[in-house]
This record gives sequence, structure tokens and C-alpha cells, in this order.
Amino acid sequence: MKNILLALFSITKKIKDSSFWKGAYIGIGMLCLLILILTGLYFKTGLNQFLMITGMLVSGSLTFVLAWIIGVLLHRFINNIPFYAFALVIAALGVFYLASMARFGMPAKAHLVLIAVFMTGSILFFGFGNMIRTSEKSNWWFWLFAGLGAVAIFTAIYWLSHTGSDPFPVRFNKSEAALLSKSGLHNPGLQGNYAVEYFTYGSGVDKRRKAFADSVRFKTMLVDGSDLIPDWKGSKAKWRKRFWGFDSKHFPLNGRVWMPEGPGTFPMILIVHGNHRMEEYSDPGYAYLGELLASRGFITVSVDENFINGTWSGDFRGKEMPARAWILLEHLKQWREWIQNKDHPLFHKADLDNVILIGHSRGGEAVSIAAAYNTMDHFPDNANVTFDYHFGIKGLVTIAPTDKRYFRRIKLQNINYLSLAGSYDSDESSFFGLRQYQRITYSDTIFHFKSGIYIHGANHGQFNTTWGREDAGPPFSWLLNTEPIIPGNDQRQIAKVSIGAFAEDVLHEQNAYTTFFKNPGSCQDWLPKTLILQNYDDNASKILSNFEEDIDVATGTFPGSRISTKDLNLWNEKPLLFRDSDVQGNSAVEVGWLKKNDSVIVTPSYSIALAAAIPVDTRNSFLISLAPGDFKNLHTKDQDDANENENNKSPLTIRFNIVLEDSLGFQWKVNSDSVLHLAPQLKVQYLKAKGLSTDIFGKEWEPALQSFEIEIKKFSGDGDITNIKQVTLLFDNSSEGVLYLDNIGVR
Repeated sequence: MKNILLALFSITKKIKDSSFWKGAYIGIGMLCLLILILTGLYFKTGLNQFLMITGMLVSGSLTFVLAWIIGVLLHRFINNIPFYAFALVIAALGVFYLASMARFGMPAKAHLVLIAVFMTGSILFFGFGNMIRTSEKSNWWFWLFAGLGAVAIFTAIYWLSHTGSDPFPVRFNKSEAALLSKSGLHNPGLQGNYAVEYFTYGSGVDKRRKAFADSVRFKTMLVDGSDLIPDWKGSKAKWRKRFWGFDSKHFPLNGRVWMPEGPGTFPMILIVHGNHRMEEYSDPGYAYLGELLASRGFITVSVDENFINGTWSGDFRGKEMPARAWILLEHLKQWREWIQNKDHPLFHKADLDNVILIGHSRGGEAVSIAAAYNTMDHFPDNANVTFDYHFGIKGLVTIAPTDKRYFRRIKLQNINYLSLAGSYDSDESSFFGLRQYQRITYSDTIFHFKSGIYIHGANHGQFNTTWGREDAGPPFSWLLNTEPIIPGNDQRQIAKVSIGAFAEDVLHEQNAYTTFFKNPGSCQDWLPKTLILQNYDDNASKILSNFEEDIDVATGTFPGSRISTKDLNLWNEKPLLFRDSDVQGNSAVEVGWLKKNDSVIVTPSYSIALAAAIPVDTRNSFLISLAPGDFKNLHTKDQDDANENENNKSPLTIRFNIVLEDSLGFQWKVNSDSVLHLAPQLKVQYLKAKGLSTDIFGKEWEPALQSFEIEIKKFSGDGDITNIKQVTLLFDNSSEGVLYLDNIGVR
């Protein structure tokens, strides 16, 4: 220990009298140059990237020279400190400030750690490296500390650049469902029989977009959106007009069209992107959907709304949502003019009584708003603006949608709905499309359905080919854990099958495709191998209990129904929460049981008794939605700490029996193992640093319900069942478990 202290004292003395400070100062300067180059690369203003980097380097160099001059002047009054040591302090403060300005949303905690590592590593490597270079006799300590600096820099660079890891792998379990393809249905994710014609329409004079300038096939009128986006003002308005060449009174209607070739009137599908950086155009990223859908007989348009997206000069922070929706309807209005004009090449080409709107991210929220505006005569946020749309919007598809950017919660009736989301979406980190799902109701006799498809391992960006695998731009993207994300082609194949099936079902009335939404396992030969959870409901369902009616745990949704339990350790009804503790817009019952003593025979159960029996037959199905809960809710904290491994069991071990009882007391039973494939808790880690991930995104998992439909004929009992008077879940096959239950009923 004495020798080590003497060595440290010796090295400190040498540092004071050596070129260490000069080398360290150079190291900080090199770090400053790196930050300036990265800022030029990633600070998107629309200017040429080379000019941006050059401009940043020039401005940074001038600032460094100015700091040098100030340091020289100040050092005259503090000349007992080595000049380069004093300069190093000033330079370090400057670099820290520069890095703070250029972190582009990187979390403060990560930013502080990383800049500390890079600054320390640069000081050690360049400082001691300079001592090694200039000293006649190098001390081995110089090599050690220079090496430590190099290791610190290399480790930080490697950690930032590598893709991460999958801390919660989930095995794909093949479904045993009968394949839908064997019924003669074709894979809706494959090209259809139509040749596809591609063209664009737009203003014809677009300053930034060649596709919407001279090369457009049809020119469109400009539209005044100033009353729908009043926040387009001030510096945001000035910089946007300078970039785009127009203001909010002169929005263009730009679209990319994939159209089936040949005679006929075809249903219409519009696709709209979300709030990606406006300088990185998003509308080309749905060509894979446009080509697919057009080949299957649907005119498909990818709508350009990049001009209201976020940029360096500001984001409208959701206040632009009405404009996003309104622009979609204005596109349909333009098509109405074309198809009604006998002299136009598109005369009678599109069927605007059969329309689907598809939206991604904020576009996903916008399509629901557009569906609501479509039925109105006035803009609800400014009734002086009148609407005249009333198109036949038959379905909505939301892809990784937002839900609360617009201050209104949109409620819709009698419309088909599909929402897709991925578990590794670090932009919209929960399945917000299910909130809109819950706000869709059915009141007529025409068949409608709604579906939610939750794809484990999918992210936000890969649904658009121009967005990619990282759901944020640098430097925040360097923190993302992208290793668990499925390949982009797989993710888009799932989107193609899902959206293709939805379009065929809703617009071509190929209702057999509804089976896919009830059970994606029936189409596993059309899909890549990944875990998919489904939510499904339609107006043919008769719900016995959805836990929305009141706060009385003993009452069900069906009039006069009563709920009772036996031997449950956990029983409550509550709103389901997302990982960040925001509400899912849905309530469920949480039940849990724990067999404390093997010698005591208990049969935990949950029962719904009806006031009057409901008729059923073997053509009907029993419905239930399930999600695994947290085993820790069964135990005290001390028990949790002592039995952490035991209580972290996979929900796949939970087995139970479903018992249907008729008005005469006869029973029919089915074991969950034979009819359900309940997924485990889908835990995720969005960032490579686990603690930082939970700090920003919340819990590692959230309740993710799966809808199950079990044919009545699969229940075994005496004879054929003709009515149901009581439903009981017998938790007699697992010693412990926690489940969320919802939407118990009959179809």
C-alpha cells in the first residue's frame, strides 16, 4: 500500500510538471469536434448534410478560439495554475454544455453518465498518451492510465453501437388450430390477380417533393387548413413556409396511388403516416401495402401529410390532429370530384361507398377522428367551419396508433376496426389502439367486428419501410435494445396478412377471413413464427360479464346475473393499466388462488349465475378473454422475497376447467389445456440499460388480454346442451395462479 501511495504521489507530481494537461486539453478538443460532427449529421434542418457538418465545425472552431482567448486573459489573474490545466477546465465546461444542447432528447441520467465516461476517457488517454510521447523515460503508470482511458472510450462506443440482448425470450408455440388455408381461402398477404398501375397526384409545383411536382398525373387544388391547425403560427410557421414554400392556407393534396388495372369500380383505401421527422418523407414507406392491396382489387393511396410533422423548429404536440383527419377527408372529396366528372380518366373508377382508412402512429388516431368528422356537418372545435363529406367509410385500421394526442376521446358506432401493435414499440410503448377498440359499439343488425393484433417483438418503425428498426433518432436510438425486435420483412408480412384479410372481409365481403381475427393460429402457415395475441369482438356476441357495469363485484353485465366465488385468495374488479400506469380503457376481474397446504383439498372457483337461462346449441361458442396476472399479488412482501423464483412461474402452467350448467343442473366441461393457448407475461426491455428502461417506460410487462372462442360442441357432458344458466371456472388443476378475466359470454 505504501508503494502504491508513493507511486500515485510521484505520478501526480509529474502530471503537474509535464505535458499531461496539454494532451488532456487536446483530448477534450477532439471530443468537441466529434460532438460537432454528430450534431451536423443528426440535426435535420433540410440543408445539405455536408453544409451542416461544415457549418457546425466552423462555428464550433470559432467558439473554441474565443474560449481560448478568454482563457488566456483570465489566466493572467490565476497564473499559479498550469495554463493548460486552466484551459482544460474551461474546455470541459464548454463541451459539457455543447453535449447538453446536442443530446436531442437523450435522458438526462444517460447523458450525464456517457459524457462523464467520454470526457474522463479522453482526458486519461490523450493526457497520459502525451506524457508517454514526450517523456524520455515513461512510467508504467502512464501506460496503465492511458489504457484505462482507451478502455473507457472503447467500452462506451461498443455499448452504444451493439444491438442489446433479449432478456425475456419467449418460445413460439405452434397452434393446433385447423388451418384456414385448407378451407380453400388464399393467403391475403400474397399478391392478387390484378396488374397494378402506379401514379401520383398533387399540387404539381411542390418545392420539395419531385413526386408531387411536374411528374404528377393529376393536379389537385390547394386547401385552406388554417382553421383546423391554428397553432401554425410564429417561428414555426415562418420556418415551415421557408422549407415547404406554402403556409396553412395552401396545403397540397398529394398522394401516391396504386390502382388495379382494367375496367371496374374499385373500393378505396387511404393510408396515412404519423409524426416522423418531416424532412424524412414517410409516405413512400407503405408501397408494400399499396402494391398488395391494389393487386387484390382495391385502389390504394398513400397520403402525404409530412408538412405538418415535427421538425427542429417545433412539433404541434397533438394540436394538429384535426388537420391530419381533415386532410384525409379532403382527399376523398377530391376523388369524388374526379369520379363524378364524365370527362376525367378516373370517372366511376373508385367506389366511395366502400372505403377503409389506414393510419400509422398519429395517423392511426387521425383515422378515427376522420371517421367521426365524416358524419358531421360542422367542425366541433370551430363550428364556423362546415363539413360536407358523408363517405361510406366501412372500416378503420390503426397501426401502432396514438390515442390521446387529440383532446377529444372519439366514440364510434357500427364500423369495422382493426388495430396492430408491437410489444417492442418504444415510440408508443403500449397497445393504445385498444382504447379506441373499447370505444366502438354496435347497435344495428349488420355484421361488424373489431380486432386487436398484438405482435411480440414488433416495433413502431418497421411497419413503414422508410422508418426502420429504431423508433427514435440518434443519440437516443443508441440506447435502444433492438436485439429482440423481429425482422422487418416478418413484421410487414404480418401487417400484409392482417390488413389484406381485413380488406377482403370488409370491402369484398369475404367473411371467412374473420376466422383469422378470432384465432391467428388458424393462419400460421401464412405468418412468420412469432407470438401473436388477439382481441376480438363483434355484434353477434352476447356478453354475460365485461366488468364495466358497476363497482359491485357480485353483479354481472347480463341483467340479473350474480357472481360468486369459492376459496379464492384474490378477487377484485379494476381498470387495467398499461406499463406506465395509464389506463387501458377497460376493466377486468383479477382472481388468484394459492393452495397453502397439500393435505387440504380445496377447489377455487369463479361462477356467473344468470337470472334466466340463455338458449344455445352446438353451433354457438363460449367466449372469454384472459391474461396472466402477477403471482406476487398472492403473497406478502416477506413471502415474495423468500419465494421470488417460485412466484415467478410461467402462466403457461395455469390449468383450469370451464363448466357450463343448464337450467336443470346438467353440466358440460372442457379443460383449458385442450382449447386455449394462453401466452405468458410478455416482458420487454426497451433500452439496453434495464434501470433506465423502467425509469422511462415503466414496468417490464402489462396485462395483455387474449380473446378465446371455444365451440360449444367441444364441451363434454350428457347429451347436447340447449341452454346456459351458469358458467363456472374451476381452478382445480393448478396449485396457484393469478388471472385477469374479461368479456365472458356466448357467440
